[in-house]
Amino acid sequence: MPVSLSAFCLALGLLACNNGTESSGASSVQPATALPAPAAIQVNLVNTFPHDPSSYVQGLVVYKGQLLEGTGGKPTDNDYESRVSKIDLPSGKASATHKLSKDYFGEGITVFQDKLYQVTWRENKGFIYDPATLQQTGEFQIKTEGWGLTHDTTHLILSDGSSNLYFLDPGNFTTAKILSVTDQYGPVNNLNELEYINGYIYANKWQTNYILKIDPSNGQVVGKADLSTFLDSVKQQYFPNTDYNNGDSVLNGIAYDPASGKIYITGKLWPVLFEVRFN
Repeated sequence: MPVSLSAFCLALGLLACNNGTESSGASSVQPATALPAPAAIQVNLVNTFPHDPSSYVQGLVVYKGQLLEGTGGKPTDNDYESRVSKIDLPSGKASATHKLSKDYFGEGITVFQDKLYQVTWRENKGFIYDPATLQQTGEFQIKTEGWGLTHDTTHLILSDGSSNLYFLDPGNFTTAKILSVTDQYGPVNNLNELEYINGYIYANKWQTNYILKIDPSNGQVVGKADLSTFLDSVKQQYFPNTDYNNGDSVLNGIAYDPASGKIYITGKLWPVLFEVRFN
């Protein structure tokens, strides 16, 4: 989400500061000079699918073969809707939708232990749904802004637009760990939509064409996909009358299907969803 973040600090090496809500809980961050540059991740196109160009995408996930999408919007911030939807992949249309109250700006989603979780931007609240019916079954509180959401085998993992990732206990939503994300230049801010793939956290870096591969054991960015060349190659066909990165319309959405190994990516207000392969 667009938001003004505090500058990061320099003292005894580079430590990530979040946006003023909570200090970093990472035990230590290696000096930036000690970190190697992340390996380049090549992105190969496998397939394309239509996508609703009015969807201000905040989260994307595959659950039991079903694509689920979370979008954001609020009358005081923009003209888009906050909702969670079941998406029919071949048509790109929603087969079922749950709309949030206009008091909430919907953000990232994930499914963990057969529960669909959705966080909100600045309202410090999250919602729980039945992923099969999209019926709301609960809600919870978060201490930071909500941007992206994913999970590992034990925790929900939340981004708030800073360089921090918050590991939340799914039982009581307390913060079990704060992971500071760094690369060879220091803290990496604007971490947005998240996906957990084969033991690594993948993150969209907001308002860029980058997808970052993060080692959850130490926060180091170990891989980086720059989709600029890929997106330029498909611009004429899929973005003839708009742009894939113009402030609002930006790369944001990563979904992994563990059953098939397929990876899907899209963006806010994009008319297309891509199935890709990371090499």
